[in-house]
Amino acid sequence: MKQSTMLELGTPAPPFSLPDGTGRICKLEEFAAAPALLVAFICNHCPYVKHILDGFVSFAAEYQRKGIATVAISSNDVATHPADSPAEMARLAAARGFTFPYLYDESQRVAKTFRAVCTPEFYLFDRNRRLVYRGQFDGSRPNSKTPVTGADLRAAADALLAGHAPAAEQVPSAGCGIKWKRGNAPEWA
Repeated sequence: MKQSTMLELGTPAPPFSLPDGTGRICKLEEFAAAPALLVAFICNHCPYVKHILDGFVSFAAEYQRKGIATVAISSNDVATHPADSPAEMARLAAARGFTFPYLYDESQRVAKTFRAVCTPEFYLFDRNRRLVYRGQFDGSRPNSKTPVTGADLRAAADALLAGHAPAAEQVPSAGCGIKWKRGNAPEWA
């Protein structure tokens, strides 16, 4: 199990230009009009992602109606984890009714600029695209008896939408480590 590195609050949203599972390119600039942007690093095979996936998909749909745009990114090496390939990503997105783009970071550069190390990992940016939350969806984990509620991310999103700063004390996300290509893992991962 890995834990997120907790990118410094106030960090500007790193730019990205990535394809989804169908090859359509999606860029950070496409979300300029949204009052907030949630970037989630997920993948298809991770048991931690599978555990929260239904709750996350529901959260994204609910909060899109409130003005928070969502984008999910998979950065795993598909040579070692073919279940995370763009074709499989597109299948999962369709099967689970994703209302947000699910993008593939083949070079793994975007994961590195976010300092992402695990799946799932969440980054919430305000209107000015400054980081206001990074951490866990909630305290639930696979095989735990804790229900999936999205409580931590909901609290941050609700505070942001109400014009307040989310609580400064934030719990790192925990999950599977990003599957780096051979020789591509950053020293901090």
